[in-house]
Amino acid sequence: MKKIEAIIRKSKFSSVKEALHAVDVNFFTYWDVTGVGNEKQGQVYRGVTYSTADIQRRYLSIVISDEFVEKTINAILESAYSGEVGDGKIFVFPAEKAYRIRTKETGKTSLN
Repeated sequence: MKKIEAIIRKSKFSSVKEALHAVDVNFFTYWDVTGVGNEKQGQVYRGVTYSTADIQRRYLSIVISDEFVEKTINAILESAYSGEVGDGKIFVFPAEKAYRIRTKETGKTSLN
């Protein structure tokens, strides 16, 4: 099992969610976050310069079985891409154990 954490633009969340559902990743957690990055470039909107380093992002946490890792990463990469600074990051970690509380199932079966 793996845990995938992704930080994406809030504007791309709908397309990422659809892409994840399309590859049968139907359960994940997300929340709104704000972070600071290395990028010093700003964007100008109506004559006002906004920093791209501290714009709101959406943070996704996904635990999946090993056979879904590449499909999940590719779905996020394709659907979150804009080609602009600040598209986000993806991190992959080993997930040691998973439990479904209701049925007490463990491992891969607890993810379905």
